[in-house]
Amino acid sequence: MAAVPAAPLAVNGAVKTAVTSQAYMESNRVKETKNLISELCRQFYNLGWVSGTGGSITIKVHDDSIPKPQQLIIMSPSGVQKERMVPDDMYLLSPTGSVLSSPLPKPYPHKPPKCSDCAPLFMKAYDMRNAGAVIHSHGMESCLVTMLNPLSKEFRITHMEMIKGIQGHGYYDELVVPIIENTAHERELTASLTEAIEAYPKTTAVLVRNHGIYVWGDSWISAKTQAECYHYLFDAAIKLHQLGLDWSTPSHGPTHSFGGGDRNISLSAKAKLISNNDIEPSRHCIVLDIEGTTTPISFVADVLFPYARDNVGRHLDATYDTAETQEDIKLLSSQVRDDLEQGIVGAVPIPSDDAGKGEVISALVANVEAMIKADRKITALKQLQGHIWRTGFQNNELEGVVFDDVPQALEKWHALGIKVYIYSSGSRLAQRLIFGSTNYGDLRKYLCGFFDTAVGNKRESRSYIEISESVGVDNPSEILFVTDVFQEAVAAKAAGLEVIIAIRAGNGPLPENHGFKTIKSFSEI
Repeated sequence: MAAVPAAPLAVNGAVKTAVTSQAYMESNRVKETKNLISELCRQFYNLGWVSGTGGSITIKVHDDSIPKPQQLIIMSPSGVQKERMVPDDMYLLSPTGSVLSSPLPKPYPHKPPKCSDCAPLFMKAYDMRNAGAVIHSHGMESCLVTMLNPLSKEFRITHMEMIKGIQGHGYYDELVVPIIENTAHERELTASLTEAIEAYPKTTAVLVRNHGIYVWGDSWISAKTQAECYHYLFDAAIKLHQLGLDWSTPSHGPTHSFGGGDRNISLSAKAKLISNNDIEPSRHCIVLDIEGTTTPISFVADVLFPYARDNVGRHLDATYDTAETQEDIKLLSSQVRDDLEQGIVGAVPIPSDDAGKGEVISALVANVEAMIKADRKITALKQLQGHIWRTGFQNNELEGVVFDDVPQALEKWHALGIKVYIYSSGSRLAQRLIFGSTNYGDLRKYLCGFFDTAVGNKRESRSYIEISESVGVDNPSEILFVTDVFQEAVAAKAAGLEVIIAIRAGNGPLPENHGFKTIKSFSEI
């Protein structure tokens, strides 16, 4: 391996110079990372991900004493038989992408050494996602899945166990992977990959049509695990497609089209529905509010809120030392500090840990009770409530409630191929709990995903634009939003969504001449 002057790569349009210690460059951690990449590339070759010298992998040299953005980078070379690589074939890069050392040339028929063509794309994942490793695969599954719909800009799948292996996702979530178009040279993908990373803040991968996939993670283990899960899910989608089944819906039902090519609609189910004088759907998605729309306000106000309020102290005491509860306390403490600065009624200071567990819990309980009384729609409260309710559902102390017309409507929409989502001020966890254990059983099989105020306030139009972009429709008008709140209806309409207001027992009055269509039952939709 020959040390070379810092021949920097351009990163974000600027050339940066690396300053690195010789000891770090020659450390055992650097050698171990080079060995690891050689080993992984042999494994990936056997999986079909890096055959024909294609594909690549890069890993940051982990050192607890060095912040991740300042760690050195090991990168595999380009145009090399990946299964025959050895540690001395690797490039050593500075944190900004400057080449610090490169491999020595090998005799014919080997080509002169060249750093991976993917280097600029790898650097984007490092810079924009603080990644610890990035894998580029040419696996056949990652190519074919982009061809199932040549016009689609996204790959979507839900209700598959391996989704749980993707960072930030659970079984009931819809996994969305952006697809960018291929170019003649990989470096030319940099701009479109950057745009995809910015547009999909939750993604840990980007597909390149007819080419492959880039996957990143906090560490090489995270990147490898997710890459394996992505390839599994792609393979599952391809096999489901071959069977005529829809991988993007909860039940993976038939995808046979009916009467002019509606997407993903069961022929038998649709024929049955139309024979019963139902109208073919003109919308692709329905987004439902919970409180006052699918579920009586009284259930939330008289059951869920009191349960959370009455069990705050017990929950905090029993789980105080867990990482989850410590994160909840941290979030609540931050909110309380802001509340005290703004003079919010009911906010009381939370003492430091030195004051003792009991004093801290007592102050937290007082703040939570005040937040619940004021019906505040804040993440700190909703997150803690969700964790308290989870215990209640697990102990069979709580059961979700929905109106009698809801289950049949969900089943009907599902049969028509309409994707249904939930958007509530309650946390996603709370939403899953309510629909996972209702008076009509588990209804999550009919739901494609859950949105909470992490996408924005429900009375702001931008929130509904964000949802429109997330569910993958061509036009916001393809989404029907059903709510009981006039201000939410106004915001959704301004974003271009179709809107219906639900009139349910216990709901508040609407303004005169509000201008929205209303229903008393989902059977009217």
